[in-house]
Amino acid sequence: MEMKKRLTLELRNKKPGEVKELVLDNCRSDDGKIVGLSSDFENLEFLSMININLLSVSNLPKLNKLRKLELSDNRISGGLEVLAERTPNLTHLNLSGNKIKDINTLEPLKKLPNLHSLDLFNCEVTMLINYRESVFKLLPQLTYLDGFDADDQEAPDSDPEADGDGLEDEYENGEVLENRDAHLPLRLVEGEEEDDDEDEDDLDEEVIDDEEDEDDDLEGEEEEDGVDDEEEDEEEDGEDDEEDEADDDLPRGEKRKRNLEDEGEEDPEDEEDDEDD
Repeated sequence: MEMKKRLTLELRNKKPGEVKELVLDNCRSDDGKIVGLSSDFENLEFLSMININLLSVSNLPKLNKLRKLELSDNRISGGLEVLAERTPNLTHLNLSGNKIKDINTLEPLKKLPNLHSLDLFNCEVTMLINYRESVFKLLPQLTYLDGFDADDQEAPDSDPEADGDGLEDEYENGEVLENRDAHLPLRLVEGEEEDDDEDEDDLDEEVIDDEEDEDDDLEGEEEEDGVDDEEEDEEEDGEDDEEDEADDDLPRGEKRKRNLEDEGEEDPEDEEDDEDD
């Protein structure tokens, strides 16, 4: 895609003065030069033109508020004085993968007093003896070269200044307000785990309560069954006692006769009567 067309798409009906960040990576420059970009982008703070076959930055417009410039994987070999003239507040410059061969090529960057970070990965200049010492000596305002300071301490992953002043703080009063990397902060994850544990404890208590209620119901049923059995036994015993009392009221002969009938035997007197007949 041509650079002008890509620029139009990136604007998305916005006015150039409203844009603070602009990414034009992997489009096609016009004969190795910047096209379509103008000083109307007066509030631009971040500009990325990675891998657009750029040979020169001579057409870069005046961008006083630009702080971070990505120019890696192009074919720039010099002409960096343009950056000192048109981007005076630049703090981060990435020239990795370009055709820079000599330390002297970097000398115009001395006029960028706010330049704190410079990347020259995969440039031939990095193969020179005492490359790092020479660059730090040439550009004393630098804090990081190729991601490390003069004491070989690695630069932090993100520099708030490089992202512009308009960005909101991620932390306020120790609490996370935003999660720009789409990963839940450890503090929030721990809080969720604690909530989950509390929910599980509540569920366990409910299960225990239900089991106790079931046990109580079973015990109640058993007690009722026991009471019913006792009542039945008492009723049977009462009937037997009534029968015994009724037997006691009968004359001795009648009582004996009834007992024999209950045992399935005949009374001898009845047998004698039968024989007499």
